[in-house]
Amino acid sequence: MSTKNLLIELFVEELPPKALKKLGEAFASAIFDSLKAQGLAAADAAVTPFASPRRLAVHVADVAARAADKPVTHKLMPVNVGLDAEGKATPALLKRLAAMGLNEAIVPYLKRASDGKSEALFHDSMTKGATLAEGLQKALDEALTKLPIPKVMAYQLHANCEQPGWSTVNFVRPVHGLVALHGAEVVAVSALGLNAGHTTQGHRFEAAVSPVSIKAADSYAAQMESEGAVIASFEARRADIARQLDDAAAKIGGGVKPVADDALLDEVTGLVERPNVLVGCFGEEFLAVPQECLILTMKANQKYFPLLDQAGKLSNKFLIVSNISPADTSAVIGGNERVVRPRLADAKFFFDQDRKKTLESRVAKLGNVVYHNKLGTQLERVRRVSKMAGEIARHLNASAELAERAATLSKADLLTDMVGEFPELQGIMGQYYARHDGEREEVARAIEQHYWPRFAGDALPQDNIGAAAALADKLDTLIGIYGIGLVPTGDKDPFGLRRHALGVLRILVEMRLPLDLLQLLQQTRASFPAEMLADSVAVDVHGFMLERLKGYLRDKDFAPDEIDAVVSQSPTRIDLVMPRIEAVRAFKKLPEAEALAAANKRIQNILKKAGDIPAGEPDPALMAEAAEKALFEAVTKLAPGVFSAVSNGGYTEALTALAGVRAEVDAFFDAVMVMAEELPLRNNRLALLRDLGRLMNQVADISKLAA
Repeated sequence: MSTKNLLIELFVEELPPKALKKLGEAFASAIFDSLKAQGLAAADAAVTPFASPRRLAVHVADVAARAADKPVTHKLMPVNVGLDAEGKATPALLKRLAAMGLNEAIVPYLKRASDGKSEALFHDSMTKGATLAEGLQKALDEALTKLPIPKVMAYQLHANCEQPGWSTVNFVRPVHGLVALHGAEVVAVSALGLNAGHTTQGHRFEAAVSPVSIKAADSYAAQMESEGAVIASFEARRADIARQLDDAAAKIGGGVKPVADDALLDEVTGLVERPNVLVGCFGEEFLAVPQECLILTMKANQKYFPLLDQAGKLSNKFLIVSNISPADTSAVIGGNERVVRPRLADAKFFFDQDRKKTLESRVAKLGNVVYHNKLGTQLERVRRVSKMAGEIARHLNASAELAERAATLSKADLLTDMVGEFPELQGIMGQYYARHDGEREEVARAIEQHYWPRFAGDALPQDNIGAAAALADKLDTLIGIYGIGLVPTGDKDPFGLRRHALGVLRILVEMRLPLDLLQLLQQTRASFPAEMLADSVAVDVHGFMLERLKGYLRDKDFAPDEIDAVVSQSPTRIDLVMPRIEAVRAFKKLPEAEALAAANKRIQNILKKAGDIPAGEPDPALMAEAAEKALFEAVTKLAPGVFSAVSNGGYTEALTALAGVRAEVDAFFDAVMVMAEELPLRNNRLALLRDLGRLMNQVADISKLAA
């Protein structure tokens, strides 16, 4: 069957830049998936998506003009319903055949086969494969329905001879053209009130010809670039911008580099069709403003790329990604410099005004800011967090006074003009203003770092003062929000509880802080009024956080059984989880590990079925079998060393030592009947297994390693 390459393009008004990459990928994927499902495209066909501010397109290789015919089997009805005692068709079968356009002559050719319940009648036929026009129309309709459109708009189609009257169309932006080419031939499809053709539009200002007549599917990208002045591929355009940014920075010299920001690069790629990177500059007087403010206003408001030197210090030069390439760029550069100046002037004004009042003077006004209508004001929250930060600092042998001071001032910058304009700067501005107010450096640093880590992979607080403030703040959010019933469900987590939980876990694990998580949660719960939150909230949040811990450990490439062995014991000392799970991984490599894990699982099952076992140590006088005496002696000899190793953090040593008891364990289960009829004998053997189980599970529940 002959094939040709296929091109589909929707020419639209400017698409939302932040959504463009996802829209382009989704459009290409949906078109291809539908063609593949209909047998018009091979599963391994090359698919190339295109997405620019004014177009979504896809190129699919080796698409058939018609799909191959397919054999189809139709189940008709049970044999005893369709045929009478003489094997002739019943009225029910004849009616069914007539509905399918068949008659009685086909009856002898019907197949008999089991449908899983009874013998049934089946009819085999061939279904003609879809033509490309039919299949592509279906693919287009499905793709447009599935697009992840952030916000749909309605617009009116112009009346014409073919479509008299006005009609309303709903799409992300108005669509003005549709190209559908199979090789060089137009495919007769339509979408959003438009019929397919072979012409499209190029760059709004710089196209060499208008419209651009696409000769064939394979010439699309080259024609769009040469005739339309458009780099149609999102990825190619993105790479071109990245290259130009680096080249422009290299020409400036001094080791400056553009700020690395993938989201900004994606957004700018969604704003331009033919990028041209230019260099602008602003007055050096603005460098007195904290560079985070300047960087944010240039990125967020103007989509510029600020330049940093090798020390990470902001330069007064920045890079503009223009959509036009005039011979004289001075007007473009000058216009952008004029636009950015008032933005930077606003930032400088906010910074100067904010420093006229201390952070401390703003704290009382947090009483006018509602944190949550069920949890009170930000001032009440700050007081809780401050007290908790001090408690944590004491446990860490750090200054409780400094931790409390940092927590008290931590939310004051929410009332500043700068943070009011740029909420992303909360904490960062608090740090600058604290230094200006003469606060201790540890306090200023902790004000910013109490938000850390803000996202997966973000930096952790740099010292115990910052860690105390960060833990107190996140724990207060977790206990408070969870305690009033706002538990994350599915993808919905408006208060970022999963993020806060992971932040607490990372601080405890990676900073190796010797803190008991459940105790911290209980202390945090106690800081709220008794009637405000659910009584079980500390235990509930601990369970919630252990689920996040499993995900964290999976990301560290630990196996599910290794994770389960440690986390199933509901650990509260999270700083000890990593050495314990590493010990479990080392234990798994021992030749005795599999047998001991299976024995441990057997022990737990026996103890669970036995129910309550009388307290007390096993009595050697009641041991009748040599195997149980040998196991008792081995356990008695091994226990002190295992307990000592665990108490000193020697988890690998403790688990490795268990290998020495494998022979006695095997012999015990081979020779000893645990559930003996004599009650004293049975209880004594159960007590021995209980002690052995406790010994084996000091580090982790190794029964979880059993197959």
